[in-house]
Amino acid sequence: MPIGILLVDKPSGPTSHDVVQIVRRGTREKKVGHAGTLDPLATGLLVVCVGAATRLSDYMRDKNKHYRARVRLGQTTNTYDADGEIIAESAALPDRATAEAALPDFRGVIQQRPPAYSAIKRGGQKAYELARAGKVIELEPRPVEIYALELLDWAPPEFTLDALCSAGTYIRSLAHDLGQRLGCGAHLTALRRLASGNFTLDQAVTLHELEKAFAAGDWRRYLHRAEEALPDWPAVRLADDAAKRIVHGQAIPLEAAQRANAWACAYNSAGELIAILRADTQYDKWRPHIVLASSASNL
Repeated sequence: MPIGILLVDKPSGPTSHDVVQIVRRGTREKKVGHAGTLDPLATGLLVVCVGAATRLSDYMRDKNKHYRARVRLGQTTNTYDADGEIIAESAALPDRATAEAALPDFRGVIQQRPPAYSAIKRGGQKAYELARAGKVIELEPRPVEIYALELLDWAPPEFTLDALCSAGTYIRSLAHDLGQRLGCGAHLTALRRLASGNFTLDQAVTLHELEKAFAAGDWRRYLHRAEEALPDWPAVRLADDAAKRIVHGQAIPLEAAQRANAWACAYNSAGELIAILRADTQYDKWRPHIVLASSASNL
């Protein structure tokens, strides 16, 4: 069965789930998931995990993101983007210097309130489902970190922002909050994800080209190895006997030089990622936390 990661350049329109369904049909693999959603309006890098690589999605979802955002001043929408209903307008737009002077307040660790139209759950229901049903909800602010935020061009009433941020940051909320700070309102009109963790958009294949590859049966040329997802994690290289024990859920010795690492990637003798290990320092053992290989393969 295929195991790996597909980097897809998502077009505007399809949901992230739509892309997952296309990949599921094209690969004929039931286990497919993405490592960080993109709104239907958004384009750019969508990291799609195939097969056992889906077990790594939580680790990839927490990686930093890089976005290019187009913001429209003078209009506030209920969804914070161009897909929503305009609920307020203003003709008094700021100049570029005023907009740039407001950016430092949004850099660093900030408290950000997610949009009411988001997939965050309240009482078992997604927030956007409640909002569409006419229920007024206000999600609690949460800390996010914006490492870099720059204004790239200025063409009122629109301008472009470049943002490097932590996982969980809503660029829609950033556009909305900036508009409120400037006193004229604003919403997101376009968003492109340029990077997610160590993966970048220039590595991605367009959804159209990927669908052509599915039809031709040569899509595996776009499949990245699972180990590319965690290049900065400590590596433990295992001999065949130790690899078999890990794949069967058994612990192996934790060497003294490895005690500083709480987690590590386990590789077999062929250099393939077979498991995520958790250090048990009380008993000096590596214990398998996630196993990617089956007992009959990758050994």
